[in-house]
Amino acid sequence: MSATIGVMTKAARTPLNRQQVLGFWAAWGGWTLDGMDSFIYALVLAPALTELLPNSGYSAAPADVAVVGSILFAVFLVGWGMSFIWGPVADRFGRTRTLALTIVVFAVFTGAAALSQNVWELGIFRFLAGVGIGGEWAMAGTYVAESWPEDRRKRGAGYLQTGYYAGFFLAAAANFTIGAHYGWRAMFAVGFLPVILSIVTLVRVEEPKRWVAAVADGRRMHPLSVIFSGAYRKRTLVNAGLLTVAIVGLWAGAVYEPTAITQLAKAAGYTKPDAIRLASLGTAVLAIGTILGCLYAPVLAERVGRRAALAAYFAAMAITIVLCFGVFFYLPNALTPFIAGLFFLGFAGGNFALFSLWLPEQYETSVRATAFAFCTSFGRFIGAAINFGIAALVRGMGTLGVPVALTAIAFGLGLLLIPFAMETRGETLPP
Repeated sequence: MSATIGVMTKAARTPLNRQQVLGFWAAWGGWTLDGMDSFIYALVLAPALTELLPNSGYSAAPADVAVVGSILFAVFLVGWGMSFIWGPVADRFGRTRTLALTIVVFAVFTGAAALSQNVWELGIFRFLAGVGIGGEWAMAGTYVAESWPEDRRKRGAGYLQTGYYAGFFLAAAANFTIGAHYGWRAMFAVGFLPVILSIVTLVRVEEPKRWVAAVADGRRMHPLSVIFSGAYRKRTLVNAGLLTVAIVGLWAGAVYEPTAITQLAKAAGYTKPDAIRLASLGTAVLAIGTILGCLYAPVLAERVGRRAALAAYFAAMAITIVLCFGVFFYLPNALTPFIAGLFFLGFAGGNFALFSLWLPEQYETSVRATAFAFCTSFGRFIGAAINFGIAALVRGMGTLGVPVALTAIAFGLGLLLIPFAMETRGETLPP
């Protein structure tokens, strides 16, 4: 009897209409290409800086490449942090139009990076691309939460988050083929393609009815002040803190992975093209693990609650970062265990799907995009500072592994912060 009820419950889920399906794929596609564009830099870091550093009057020694690479990561994160400006824009002018604009910004300036003649130009283009990339997540997450029916939006958050890591596959595939044969400039040029998706988004996808209703009611004034007033203040600060922890883990564990594999491959005697292909393979392994982690996150959150689910993912991130970068990286035959460990690191990185589900549940429609954008952007500034710290440690210690492994400390702090977060399990999306 219980099995029959379970089947009936699944069958009774609200069907998605054409606009909801189209809107989801537009949001997912934007987030996918966002992931591709943001990870292109990680994959071409070594060859791009090897060429551009001498043009800029600097040495292109491996240690210098790692240090300057960390600094440019920080510049990119500062740009991503500035993307909180998209939140008030979306609350005022609409989700889909703002989503399309963020895609245009990150695509144009990712493509422009192909024209860089020195590290200064590359840094400027990466900063501006970061402003667009950072806004896309907040816009896509807000759109799916508001447009999908209540009984499906939680799984929708998990599905949406897989897009970013599907983008890793696209970046890895492009690097395996285009990058290996035509170089890093061609990789950045590929990043211009998402402009086409922005046009489709703007023309064919309608605004969520929730946002239209909120505008009709006049609920759209001063969203930044609202999320820091009254009952919202504590949850905004806690959410921003938790996202800061997650961001530190993403940029330490995921983005430094291609550089780490490239170094290990060269030490093992692989040629440059083979090292590039191994970095692409490692990215694919990381992406597979993360996609599975994203799909499981909503399931776990419904079973044990949002806070307990995030605690499990944070603990797993701490353990896997230490194992991959603090242990496997230094083994005599490091490549195989390091790449294998990336699967589990990726699965734990699926914690971002929890935020796509959780953040919209804590704010009303009139300020939801602003809250999402601020909470997902604030941590980029802290992440930028930590990247400067990583750069200093890499220079001082002469190694990449230990400095990255030390970022596991952030997840310990995150576990202490989780009890102060708002639990929304079983609650509906606020109007």
